[in-house]
Amino acid sequence: MRFSRCFSADGEWQSRPSPAGRVAVIPYADFTYFGLLLYAAVPTLILGLFGKAGWRWATLVTAGMLIVQYHALLNIRPDFPVREIWIVVGFAVWQWATVCVFAKSGTRVGWPFYAAIAASLLPLAASKFFPVMSPRSQFGFLGISYITFRALDVVICLRDNVIALPGTLDFLMFLFFFPTISAGPIDRYQRFAGEWKKRRTGAEFLADLDGAVHRIFRGFFYKFILAALIKQYWLERAASSGSLRALVNYMYAYSFYLFFDFAGYSAFAIALSYLFGVHTPENFNRPFLARNIRDFWNRWHITLSFWFRDHVYMRFLYAAMRGKWFAHKEAAPILGYFLAFGLMGLWHGLEPHYIVYGFYQAALLSVFHIFSRWNKGHRYWRDGLVSRALAVVITFQFVCFGLLIFSGRIGAAPLPHHASDIEGAYCYEIYGWIWDKHRPDVPVDVELLDDDKYLMKFPANQFRQDLADAGYGNGRHGFHIVTPLQLRDHRSHVIHLRIAGTKQELTHSPRVIRCP
Repeated sequence: MRFSRCFSADGEWQSRPSPAGRVAVIPYADFTYFGLLLYAAVPTLILGLFGKAGWRWATLVTAGMLIVQYHALLNIRPDFPVREIWIVVGFAVWQWATVCVFAKSGTRVGWPFYAAIAASLLPLAASKFFPVMSPRSQFGFLGISYITFRALDVVICLRDNVIALPGTLDFLMFLFFFPTISAGPIDRYQRFAGEWKKRRTGAEFLADLDGAVHRIFRGFFYKFILAALIKQYWLERAASSGSLRALVNYMYAYSFYLFFDFAGYSAFAIALSYLFGVHTPENFNRPFLARNIRDFWNRWHITLSFWFRDHVYMRFLYAAMRGKWFAHKEAAPILGYFLAFGLMGLWHGLEPHYIVYGFYQAALLSVFHIFSRWNKGHRYWRDGLVSRALAVVITFQFVCFGLLIFSGRIGAAPLPHHASDIEGAYCYEIYGWIWDKHRPDVPVDVELLDDDKYLMKFPANQFRQDLADAGYGNGRHGFHIVTPLQLRDHRSHVIHLRIAGTKQELTHSPRVIRCP
């Protein structure tokens, strides 16, 4: 079942290639990863209490976790598998070389700056386009989008002369700091560099530990309780119907699911960062209570939206104002929105719904920008308790519709929610099973047809221990019927077994029966 950005806001979780070898662990996705984290967290707790959990330990743990996370094989070509870790190493060398060449160039403006930006973006662009051009080939690694934006932050800061050329270890740790490598938040180099080598006292470590524990519990509550319940009892059921009502239902379910799942991931990443003395910025601040779309983007995926605000939107706006590019004063901010959010859509992925999502957000921000300017003079929308509540409700609807676009569910076929199998279809017996995961203990009625001619309906309610052992409800989902006489006439018959009242076929239907 596909839920886009189902696990992360940049689409990387669901687009992760299937490795040729063993599947590498995915950070914060299941309890296996948290079990592995204990090997890093427990020694860190002990060292931290004695003031010894410093930058050397953080570097050692990061290197170890990278090897564990990126041990899978990728098929660069169908017959050429490569360990992911070597892709990561190559990426690191490329980005460090780009930063060094740019920092040591004679000038940091003009074409050297744009060449450095293009060089930093090249691996990310290759990871997006390479599988499209060669579908059986794989490239990139989980987290490449987030790491690329960190590398771009260094290039831009060098261009603005707000930092000196980072040391090799400082740069690599900023890029690959393992708590935030795969799902953010997107930190800034100036902030990170001031913290990761700072020596902490025992009291400071305990304060960081308190912040980490609070966020760990929040992450577990958000992801493994709220998001899991929403997915199982609301999201999947809404996705299994093709009606307009179900689509609207899915829109709200997906919005809440995406928030709790992604906010849970962010809480885990921030908590682990605190354990190593890095105060990674928060990524969410009650976004569904936003009173307008601009307020929403100050609350949702904050580190990403602020990155685009500072490095794309504001730079475009200042350049347009200095160069007097547009006669109308509102043209620059509106075009800036479309530039920033169009790029954000591309960052999420090349699929059309991501691009549409970016332009949709740009359109909302543009409309709000024009309305807020107009409202300053006309005072049509006045501030008050009722107007604030109404603004929250209205904003929430537009936000949810945007996330529905983002999900890719508009126009998509309903997702199946039955598991079934026709295990045998012979001259004297037909048997198999069917199970509805939305109603795990309720038998499903099955219709038998001879080509398009209805023959009979029967319930799949026979107990089978193998189904119960496999987790299919109470196990009462089997069927075993005598083949109807109409099919035993020494002629070939194409039979269909369908869920009663629908055209949905059971697995391995249709089947051919011919009695000798």
